[in-house]
Amino acid sequence: MNKKVTSIFAYLGLIFWLIGFLAGDKEGAKFHLNQGLVLILGNVIAGVVAVIPVVGAFVGCILSVVILVFAIMGIVSACKDEEKPLPLIGGIQLLN
Repeated sequence: MNKKVTSIFAYLGLIFWLIGFLAGDKEGAKFHLNQGLVLILGNVIAGVVAVIPVVGAFVGCILSVVILVFAIMGIVSACKDEEKPLPLIGGIQLLN
């Protein structure tokens, strides 16, 4: 896979992220793979928060919507071949 496809796969969920990480251009799409991984972890956190009774369901839902918006922003950035950091989470570096 080339850099653009790998970058787009990074934002489509865990399975696609793994495909992009294992079979794609890791060096060229490292920025997007990192941001996609942060979104995946954020989605896990939103799921855990949603288990909390009453308030957790509301907060988890809001977090999930925010993560979806960030994923769409990341896909648009990947389609344009830009390395534009996502708001709030763009500075988090998990992959070296």
